[in-house]
Amino acid sequence: MGKKFDRLFESADIRIGGNRQWDIQIHQPLFFRRAITEGNLGLGEAYMDGWWDCNDLDEFFFRLLSSKVDEKIVSPANLIGNLVGKTYNLQRPSRAFTIGEKHYNIGNDLFKIMLDKRMIYSCGYWDEANNLDEAQEKKLRMVFDKLQLQPGMRVLDIGCGWGGAARFAAEHYNVSVTAITVSSEQAKIAREQCAGLPVTIEVLDYRNLQGFFDRIYSIGMFEHVGYKNYRDYFEIINRCLNPDGMTLLHTVGSNLACINGDPWSCKYIFPNSMLPSASQITKNYEGLFILEDWHVFTYDYSLTLKAWYENFTEGWPTLQLRYSERFYRMWCYYLLSFSGAFRARSIQIWQILLSKNGLAGRTKIPR
Repeated sequence: MGKKFDRLFESADIRIGGNRQWDIQIHQPLFFRRAITEGNLGLGEAYMDGWWDCNDLDEFFFRLLSSKVDEKIVSPANLIGNLVGKTYNLQRPSRAFTIGEKHYNIGNDLFKIMLDKRMIYSCGYWDEANNLDEAQEKKLRMVFDKLQLQPGMRVLDIGCGWGGAARFAAEHYNVSVTAITVSSEQAKIAREQCAGLPVTIEVLDYRNLQGFFDRIYSIGMFEHVGYKNYRDYFEIINRCLNPDGMTLLHTVGSNLACINGDPWSCKYIFPNSMLPSASQITKNYEGLFILEDWHVFTYDYSLTLKAWYENFTEGWPTLQLRYSERFYRMWCYYLLSFSGAFRARSIQIWQILLSKNGLAGRTKIPR
């Protein structure tokens, strides 16, 4: 079975036992069977268990995905995942808070060390940015300038994280913000961050939204909605948005329409998540919104993930008092495999600007 992997990796210029940074070292012969039978889940778990190593996981995954090696292996685990995705609504209301409990509630200490000063847990915008703080501030300004925020507007933030974006909007654009999250731990810090500002933080599923808003944005939340719920999401946004309103969707995207998420990522990082394709998005907002802009800046997420990785590894001596070595390997695998995937354009990052009734006249969209 090792010879089969040699042939598969050859097209990606990856060698088993090689001495280059992106070559892999196998410590457990059962690795090969596990990777074949369990696909991405087995590959990731084998790394977490110390069955294989690679000095540059980012480059390893960039080469693997750029050469389409992953498409040459169809595991039983992936077939089962497709069946489950077709049969069940994994993102139904009763499961809405699972992602908060399993991921965002892991520990605020971890995210404080890993993220920028505002704790923005989404792709930064690195155009003329020198560091993570600058990249995240540029992203926020771009989002709110695209939305043409004006003083006094009522704004809705769906999936607000630790409140950094809501606070920035209230401070710099003089708007009032209602922000919702499914994480109780995020809400605690968000309320602290936004104290004294016209910002309301609620622990709430988006399907229970009430009220009317001038602008609505979602940054890094749509990945948890699920393909069976996309139409409901856009209908809710349409219902809550005033007639001259706009909404911005910032999401990771897939090149192909899918009905389930990556097995390893869903088990260990983002439960019940799946990436929307462009066609799934456009199909589900048809008749509800008018497309004003579709902005692609995928490489910037690789830069963001590498910055998070550097912060995480630098802060590990403090974190290891509360987290295991297996968690360390899992988290490094998450950050660097995603970085390689964005570099390979296997997955994308999009900002999609929609209006309810169309923008009047000639409009220049900020970049």
